[in-house]
This record gives sequence, structure tokens and C-alpha cells, in this order.
Amino acid sequence: MRRTKPENRVVLPDVRYNNVYISTFIHRILRSGKKSTATTVVYEAFDMVQEKTGRNPVEIFEQALKNVGPAMEVRPRRVGGATYQVPIEVPAGRRVALAMRWITDAARARTGKSLAEKLSAELMDAANNTGTSVRKREETHKMAEANRAFSHYRV
Repeated sequence: MRRTKPENRVVLPDVRYNNVYISTFIHRILRSGKKSTATTVVYEAFDMVQEKTGRNPVEIFEQALKNVGPAMEVRPRRVGGATYQVPIEVPAGRRVALAMRWITDAARARTGKSLAEKLSAELMDAANNTGTSVRKREETHKMAEANRAFSHYRV
């Protein structure tokens, strides 16, 4: 185990929308250190969202993060010789990180032409409470609900 907890780094907001979450999302899309490509993909996806819905893409992005972020998850806990799946509340930072990870994974798994198109479709689905990333959240909540009997083993 670590002796000290690492300090959180300060993330600078993105250039176009001046939003820290969008900047973090660009870093999540990043592959092989190509930040300019990742930035282009995210901004193209936001332009497509703006074009299709006529609403502010930042609002849709934040709504998608809110819809996909899980409130509860299970963590393994050893008691005696048995390992129990104990449901715990998800901290705010982890909730956003999981939401971004699930949205990017679902977008990459989609069939489509470009990553920007797939990402825009997944963001709009997540904002409307549908899609693969929302299903992932529902599965996580079901798992936590099924193991509610072990909540007294909370860490």
C-alpha cells in the first residue's frame, strides 16, 4: 500500500469551451500521445451534436455525464475466508471518470464511419438516457442492489 495519497493535479480548461470536464474528456480520447487528433475528434463530435440537436453541446455533454455516472458500485471485501461484494457510494471524481470511460468505450465499440460520428451519437444517446453506456450504469446499480445484504461490511 502507499504511504501517502498522491495529490490531485490541476487540469487546465479546454480552449474552445473553457471547460475542465471537456479537457479531461479529450485526454480520455487520447491515443498514442496524439492530442491534436483527440482534440479535433472531440470538437467535431460536439459540432455534430450542435448540428443535430440545435442545443449547446456542452449542456448535452454534461447531461450525458450526469446520466451515465453511477451512484453505487460494488467493491470486494474479505471477511474471514469469504470475499463479499459490498455496495458503496461512488465518490464524485470517480463517478465522472467512470462516466467518461464508459462513454468512450461505448463510442469506440459502435459501428460507424469516424470516431467523431460515433462519439456524437453516443453522447446524444447518453443525454437521452439510452445507449450502451447507460446500460453499463444500470448493470452496476443492479449489482449493488443485489448485494445490498452485505452493506454492513462497508469499508
